[in-house]
Amino acid sequence: MPSLPPPSQPSAPAPTQTHARMRRLRQLGRVLDSAIGIPGTKFRVGLDPIIGLIPGGGDTVGMILSSFIVLEGARLGASKSTLSTMAFNILVETIAGTVPVVGDIFDVTWKSNLRNIDLLEEHLKIPKAEQKSNHGFAILLVAGLALAFVACIVLSFYLLRWLFYLFQGAVAA
Repeated sequence: MPSLPPPSQPSAPAPTQTHARMRRLRQLGRVLDSAIGIPGTKFRVGLDPIIGLIPGGGDTVGMILSSFIVLEGARLGASKSTLSTMAFNILVETIAGTVPVVGDIFDVTWKSNLRNIDLLEEHLKIPKAEQKSNHGFAILLVAGLALAFVACIVLSFYLLRWLFYLFQGAVAA
């Protein structure tokens, strides 16, 4: 009887699947970061900064959508280094987005989703044999992003509370 080959380890998707996934991720990145052109300029804005204008929940929705790109990166075999950089980009955008007005302007210019797609595309040029699946690591990164977001909410609350008391004191005087 011929012996069976050893079970194969999970690997990155086939090239055609990878290209299709990257095309979908690129479309998501464009929708989130550069879907709408500003007339008379070369500047584009996406849904992420627009959603971020919603007090309390906008940045949460943006972080969830951005985290999907990190999870897909892990499924495609991105390295821990690449996934960490992608999570850092989201974290910077999320933290900055919690600061009223300035954070919204930063959110428009940072474009973490397109940055992350570029990082992922650059990483995927590495030969497939060197890529490993990092699903667990990606989940830890997303959990860390969620904790950081909770910290940002708390920080925003205290900042707004402080501004309220500052304004109350200025009006009373």
